[in-house]
Amino acid sequence: MKKYILFILLAASALRAAAQEDSLMKAGYLRFPTIPPFTLLKADSTSLTRDDLARHKKTIVMYFSPSCDHCKHQTKDLLDNMDKFKDVEILMASYQPMEEIQAFYNDFHLENYPNIKIGRDTKYFFVPFYKMNNLPFMALYNNKGKLLTTFEGTTKIDKLLEGFKGE
Repeated sequence: MKKYILFILLAASALRAAAQEDSLMKAGYLRFPTIPPFTLLKADSTSLTRDDLARHKKTIVMYFSPSCDHCKHQTKDLLDNMDKFKDVEILMASYQPMEEIQAFYNDFHLENYPNIKIGRDTKYFFVPFYKMNNLPFMALYNNKGKLLTTFEGTTKIDKLLEGFKGE
């Protein structure tokens, strides 16, 4: 009888440990499927937070590197199709130095797009939150801030638009 009780206690402990490990291993965006509470540094040294995003608007969180060719192509594709994304807030974040982010901003004339916000992820928050492996990385959120889907690597515009249809 004691052996059975001991076995049951050990099995329960192992299951509990496995369940905790699974929830710890799950990426933050899967545990909390809403736009995360981030803080980015803007070029003017002010902060950009989740509260600065437009309310009740679809959102793309795009993590990029200014020197990444795939990121440049993705940005060009987005800008070339901006008429399809005019009702979408685009948050662009990078961990690279502000000088590189500013040069990227200037090269693509992002000042002409009021629905694009850009900043430096000084706390390196987004990479572990999304457990990203490739750039550009994009997370799509509906107009209520709920996660719809994510993409890693260059993504065709049609696929991005399909991602928003899954609301």
